[in-house]
Order: sequence, then structure tokens, then C-alpha cells
Amino acid sequence: MTGMTELMGHLQAAEAAVDAAREIFVNELGAAPALHKGSGDFATAADLAVEELLRDKLTGATGIGVFGEEQGGELDEHACWVVDPIDGTSNYSTGNPNCAILVSLLVERQPVVAVVDAPLLEMRMTAIDGEPVHLNGAALPPVSAATSAPHVGVGSLHSRDRRRMPTSQRLDLAGELARAHLRPRISGSVGIDLAFAAQGIYQAAVSFSPHVWDNSAGILLARSAGAVATAGDGTPWKPSKVGAVVGTAKAHAAVMEALQTVQNDAGEEA
Repeated sequence: MTGMTELMGHLQAAEAAVDAAREIFVNELGAAPALHKGSGDFATAADLAVEELLRDKLTGATGIGVFGEEQGGELDEHACWVVDPIDGTSNYSTGNPNCAILVSLLVERQPVVAVVDAPLLEMRMTAIDGEPVHLNGAALPPVSAATSAPHVGVGSLHSRDRRRMPTSQRLDLAGELARAHLRPRISGSVGIDLAFAAQGIYQAAVSFSPHVWDNSAGILLARSAGAVATAGDGTPWKPSKVGAVVGTAKAHAAVMEALQTVQNDAGEEA
């Protein structure tokens, strides 16, 4: 069991690492693709430099290994840092401010510390398991449908994956969400979407990503904000699950119903 004092120390280590990474992030804004990973998927030199710095700082301060988007590593089931050096790389490379550094600490395969830092939005959200979510150092009240706009973040409508929630189904989902009186918002950044839901800017957010580095920090932020936070299929989240859905209880239920409708329709057409 990891105690609160130890978790506080790990959060301080994560924030210090992100503080150092911010300089690269801001100075290299607009960086061109440096590493092509597939059709439409790339990393910039800043992605690589930020992840290398985070690895050095996090492991140096805590002795815990790192699993990252760009350089991989071992996802140790007992304790492991998970990092996405620049979430929303396509946005970052064009100067779009919807991009962030995502850092989380997983213990027994669940996030217990998280930092989501969006330097261009001047937004840093942090969380420790069992404590309120914080925005720029100030604790936030639990999210509530009464204080949130009826918006839902859906990240991206484009998909290269023809098996799991392809583009056509994402477009159908946007329509279903609109019919449920939730207005879809597209940011191009999973980390931003989940963070917005955790602070009540959105009532809900949907991630289609199968990658732990995209989802784990936002899952903890949402939990800490009193939101419902599950995997994309509505079951309890864990690193091997695809996607994430977070939000107020009512909005989460509406999203899951919309997803089910889209998937049922797709099955009937197959």
C-alpha cells in the first residue's frame, strides 16, 4: 500500500519533471515531424526530447521505471510511471494550443498520481488518489451537471482503425450525442478532453484510444473530481482496456447509451 506522504512526494517529483519539460515544450512549439510512425501519425523532435527528460527526472527522483509513448519500456504492474510527452502532437506541430504533457503513476495497474499540463492554455491539473482534483494548485469542487455546459469532448472523428470505432461510427456517435442534448466538441487531444471533463468545462468526454498513456492521467483526474470514469465499454478501467468515458453520472449514462446505439446499428448493417 502506498501511503499519502509517499504519494505527495511522487506528485512533487512529477511536477518538477513537468516543470523542466515545459521549457522544451514551449520553445519548440510548431516543430515539424521528425519521426513518422504510420499513416498520419508522427512525433516531433520535441516529443522525443520531452520524453527523454521526463524519464531521467522521474526515475532519478523516485527509482520507478517509465513506460512512454515514444520509447516504450516495461509497464510494470506493481509501480510504473506512464508518460505521453506531447498529447495532441498534430495540434502542437501547427501551434494549436490544445496539447499537453501527460504523466501518471500506476500502482497495481491503477493511476494514483497524475499531472496534465497544458502550457499554452496555462492549465495544470493534478490529482492524488483519494484527494480532490487541483487546477493550478487550487482544489476544485466535484463536477456537477448543474454547473457544466452540455458539451462532450470526442477527441477526433477520424480513425485509421477500421475495426474499433471507425470514422463512420464516430460520425454516427456525434449525431447520437447531439440527439441526447450533448453537444460534441472536437479538440484533437484526449488529455485535454478528459481534463476539461474533470473541471466541469465538459459534462463528459470520450476517448477512443487503446493506449494507456492517453487515458490513465485523465481517468484519475475524473475520479478525483467525483465523475464516473470507466473504460470505453463501460467496465472498470485498466491499462489493457480500449478507450475511456468520463463525466457526470447523467452524461456518462447518455454517452454509453449513444455508443450502444451506434454499435448495434453497425452490427445490423454488417
